Amino acid sequence: MTENTAVLALAALAQNMRLRVFRALVGAGPQGLTPGTLSALLGVPASTLSFHLKELLHAGLVTQERDGRHLIYRPALAQMNALLAYLTAHCCHGAGCDVPSGCTESPSTPTTTRRSR
Repeated sequence: MTENTAVLALAALAQNMRLRVFRALVGAGPQGLTPGTLSALLGVPASTLSFHLKELLHAGLVTQERDGRHLIYRPALAQMNALLAYLTAHCCHGAGCDVPSGCTESPSTPTTTRRSR
C-alpha cells in the first residue's frame, strides 16, 4: 500500500457516517448488504447513504456488485487488512507485535504528575 492510498482510505473513514457504514459492511462480511438494508439499519436517508458509499468506493474500501435490480455493497477486506498492515508495519521498531497488548508506551515516555500542595 502506498502512502497516498492509505491517506485516501483514512480520509474516507474520518467521517462519522462513513465509519458507521463501513463497520456495518464489515459486520455483514462477504455477503454484503443492499443500500436499502444499510439505510434501515443505520437510520440514514438513501440519498445521504449513496453519497457516503460513493466516497468509500472511491477510497477502495468497499465494492459494489449488481444482482438483478439490486446493488450489493461489500467491504474490501483485503484493502482494510492492507491498511492495517501499513499502519502497523513499523510497530515496535519493526519487530511487530504478536499480541494486541504487546505494544505499550515506553517507560521513558515523559509523564506529568501533579504535586499536591
